[in-house]
Amino acid sequence: MKGQKVVLITGCSSGIGLAIAVMLARDEMRRYYVIGTMRDLKRKDKLVEAVGDAYGKTLSLLTLDVCSDESVKQCVDSIKDRHIDILINNAGVGLVGPVEGLGMDDMMKVFQTNFFGAVCMIKEVMPDMKRRRSGHIIVISSAMGLQGVAFNDVYSASKFAIEGFCESLAVQLLKFNITMSMIEPGPVHTEFEMKMFADVSKKEYVGTDPETLHHFRTCYLPSAANIFQGLGQTPEDIAKVRNHVIRFEFIRLHHH
Repeated sequence: MKGQKVVLITGCSSGIGLAIAVMLARDEMRRYYVIGTMRDLKRKDKLVEAVGDAYGKTLSLLTLDVCSDESVKQCVDSIKDRHIDILINNAGVGLVGPVEGLGMDDMMKVFQTNFFGAVCMIKEVMPDMKRRRSGHIIVISSAMGLQGVAFNDVYSASKFAIEGFCESLAVQLLKFNITMSMIEPGPVHTEFEMKMFADVSKKEYVGTDPETLHHFRTCYLPSAANIFQGLGQTPEDIAKVRNHVIRFEFIRLHHH
């Protein structure tokens, strides 16, 4: 780890988090030591296979549930000297459907993960970064945090919330030489997204009026699935943007 930047990434079991972890851990110049995290290490196999012989050398894995204050603290405390140069907040969940047909528990889970989970991570690493007067906090946000999209009301709201939080905090962190960056991808084609579309098409969305439900099922779902499959970015595309942000240490807050 000597001379390497320590990078903590949340949500590394699949998708964007996995792609970022692999790209950094396999950096030819070995500039980074990656600490990949996930709620359940039983899901580590895909990442371990993808990173190859870098596992155990430039990549280690820790258990982390961003929705648990205790888990967040235990994870950061287990890192030598609590030293994290770069925090990448990637863990997130989606929610699609007519609002009246969604449960409040599901809505709360989205905010607990996408907003409060990211805030909890930032709160935990920020004091140490301030003391060192050095650090980079990256949040994987979404284009839906800039403009709302029909039937993604709650997800968009959670991303608007983290955008506002980061914009407000970024100004305060500059005096401590801490950089804040938000990456705002559009549709990202992952197995998770495709499974989500398949699952939601089977839901009843009890309480939704027939007209709205018809529009959701016959218009939104087919067109959204086509966009994700045909025009969606890959997790590797997002990882390349993130790599650009880290390497050149852009001060710019927003990266589309």
